Amino acid sequence: MKQLTERVPPLASLLAKADHVDVKTIDSLIDLRTFIAGMLSYSPFWLKFLYGLRRVFVHFLGMRQEGIPLKRPLLPSDISLIPGEKALFFTVTMAEAERYWVAEAADTHLTAYIGVVAEPLTQGNRFHVITIVHYHHWTGPVYFNV
Repeated sequence: MKQLTERVPPLASLLAKADHVDVKTIDSLIDLRTFIAGMLSYSPFWLKFLYGLRRVFVHFLGMRQEGIPLKRPLLPSDISLIPGEKALFFTVTMAEAERYWVAEAADTHLTAYIGVVAEPLTQGNRFHVITIVHYHHWTGPVYFNV
């Protein structure tokens, strides 16, 4: 985590008192926006199926869940770096071209952040994909873990 907060100091405030943090790392030859567009466009059949099952379950918690909001694969040009703009159901909170991108999805039960930090390599980039979750209600961890 220290490496990520050194690269992107504003991440420290999101990580403070987080209830869940997860980081996955992958090396790639593509640029940051292309990586994010591919990541947000990933929608195989099995994921859609599980999302449908989850929709039924969260209904019993008294919550709503919209369908997967992807009508077409995103293009790199669809990925905004401007705070306040949308990326599917996420809202961009902070970004810097070719360095990092962070967006949030907030609801009454939790606020979730997804971010990508790019670490330049000799060839390509190492992308650190980070998930940060803050629970607001007892239903937050149930919803997130289903």
